[in-house]
Amino acid sequence: MTKKNLWVMGWLVISLLLSLPAVAERPWENPEMATDDRVEALLTAMSLEEKAGQLLYNAPGIPRLGMKPYNWWNEALHGVARNGRATVFPQPIGLGAMFDEDLVYRVASAISDEARAKFNIAQGMENYSQYAGLTFWSPNVNLFRDPRWGRGMETYGEDPLLTGRLGAAFVRGLQGDDPQHMKAAACAKHYAVHSGPEALRHEFDAVAPPRDFNESYLPAFKALVTEANVECVMCAYNRVDGVPACGSERLLDQILRQDWGFKGHVVSDCWAINDFHEHHKVSEDAASSAAWALKAGTDVNCGDAYRAMLEALERELVAEADIDRALSRLLRTRMKLGFFDPATAWDELGEEVVEKPEHVALAREAAQKSIVMLKNDGVLPLKQDIRTLYVTGPFAASNDVLLGNYNGLSSDTVSILEGITGKVSAGSTVQYKYGQLPYRANVNPMDWTTGGAKESDATVVVLGISPLLEGEEGAAIVSESLGDRLDLGLPAAQLEFLRKLREGHEKPVIVVLTGGSPIASPEVHELADAVLFAWYPGQQGGNAVADVLFGDVSPSGRLPITFPTSVAQLPPYEDYAMSGRTYKYMNEEPLYPFGYGLSYTKFNYTDLKFSETAVPDAKPLEVSVAVSNTGTVAGNEVAQLYVTVQDAPFETPRASLVGFQTVELQPGENRVISFRVQPEQLRVFKQDGSAVAAGGRHLFQVGGVSPGNRGEQLTGTKLLTATLERN
Repeated sequence: MTKKNLWVMGWLVISLLLSLPAVAERPWENPEMATDDRVEALLTAMSLEEKAGQLLYNAPGIPRLGMKPYNWWNEALHGVARNGRATVFPQPIGLGAMFDEDLVYRVASAISDEARAKFNIAQGMENYSQYAGLTFWSPNVNLFRDPRWGRGMETYGEDPLLTGRLGAAFVRGLQGDDPQHMKAAACAKHYAVHSGPEALRHEFDAVAPPRDFNESYLPAFKALVTEANVECVMCAYNRVDGVPACGSERLLDQILRQDWGFKGHVVSDCWAINDFHEHHKVSEDAASSAAWALKAGTDVNCGDAYRAMLEALERELVAEADIDRALSRLLRTRMKLGFFDPATAWDELGEEVVEKPEHVALAREAAQKSIVMLKNDGVLPLKQDIRTLYVTGPFAASNDVLLGNYNGLSSDTVSILEGITGKVSAGSTVQYKYGQLPYRANVNPMDWTTGGAKESDATVVVLGISPLLEGEEGAAIVSESLGDRLDLGLPAAQLEFLRKLREGHEKPVIVVLTGGSPIASPEVHELADAVLFAWYPGQQGGNAVADVLFGDVSPSGRLPITFPTSVAQLPPYEDYAMSGRTYKYMNEEPLYPFGYGLSYTKFNYTDLKFSETAVPDAKPLEVSVAVSNTGTVAGNEVAQLYVTVQDAPFETPRASLVGFQTVELQPGENRVISFRVQPEQLRVFKQDGSAVAAGGRHLFQVGGVSPGNRGEQLTGTKLLTATLERN
């Protein structure tokens, strides 16, 4: 090789080396360094203006530091949402009806696989837009304390234990268990006391008595932080005891970070910080609101109030150290996601993952297990070779009632009509007519539906509500109360339609109800021979409903929220005290109780046993019971364990769920299942919010429904009971 060639080669090597970013120049890109050191190095490299910009949800890129633009706003409530094609699972209230932690975990794990695949593809397209990131503002673990709340369908129901356990399972599935990186970041929202009225959320002061604050509103959030290590918490729009949630040092610092040890980041609900000065009227302008929220512990702003952060600095409302503290938390999350590393375990996931057959099958399984059979006078299951079947109702052919809200879009949706049509024999005559407008009387008075239905061997009528009537603020465009349901009954036009179908019709009339909240209509129960509640069941909802209607699957869903007979049974909506609410404190008989749901088989409980002869103070109580399938078909039972403290000198819940477990049993099969009840679950809360170990009798009840006369009446069985004393 000549000297000239050596000289040319040397310069080529030098040029190549100069063109590569050296690890020494960008230590934050070195995965061998400690995370805190990487964060500190990146903070040091940023200008003050760059730091402030990174506190916005739509953070700009900083090319000189190797930072791409990043939008923190993404949703994955029951599938990757608002970002095109993805598997759509049942709405969370339907997932709550499954009472199944393992299945929720599997659903969330599938969602995060699709999330990584979509993220990888988007990055390759330089798509850095909203909903294309990996920080998902899910799950919603607010308590569905009042069935009028339009967003209650986003939650897992009215019970803190059920909500906490299912929410924690969702977080584990979404974030994954890789020791190096999170698959995606989950977010517990909306912290902490937030569940309507929807129309007042930007100005409302949610005042919860100390007992209810600690007993009902905090436990699910605590579970997600302390048990599932959720990466993000979203603070709510409303005030809590007079202070905006996103500016509450009590919520964001004392409880969340000091008491619970939260290490992740806090994001504001969208434009909630602007509400400080625009609606709550507790600050004077955007700069003062931004400073208040930042110093209280809100790290990233969904909205634009933090655009005034530099002004807040100039006015000495905040210091650069306040910005550094918040930004360090955000950078740590991005590093956990692998944004500054050369590779993660999921870099090869691509198009083949999204809506893959296994995920579609999982969506069908979840929908099957979410369906609650509220009534069956022996007409179900139908035979697949039924001679004539009439399908009608405003939601029989609807895809909107499959998708719910905060949803993705599927290329493979199956309506209830399509599911039924695909299930029956090719020789069966199936007719379909829309029949009735969902929310008002038909314009054309001619009725070609009810007469034809009465000539069939059975009629399936799909009624209920849709996300047009319930949901978030501006999304429910039919709602006159910005998404809330101030009347819980079946819409009047649909009820009249059902009356006409039933009149003079002796053949079976099966009602399938869609919705994300209770439909309080005793008349539906009386008019129908069978009633299924399908929620918003996801893309495979039609197949799942057909699977249950025709007996391929025995229904196993249980109500995660009490169905009252009407709003007359409810306390005032704006009252955040729990007295009179939910199965724990409601004294009147409901239409359908919490935990209720029928099956095609029967289950029997025997041999209730305890590991201790008295209620222990400092160690878990092991409780076992034998469950047997005494029917003729296989089925899933949701065994539920409740406790009532009978001798406390102050008000305590009528009953509290302390354990639940799903068990699949073949006909004649008997299995012993066990529950582990932690000491804190057997403590009760005084009015001042303190938890105490009450002495006296503790009544334990186990069965397939919550305690109460209505549950025993509907199921025809009594719960198995036993009493232990606390010394």
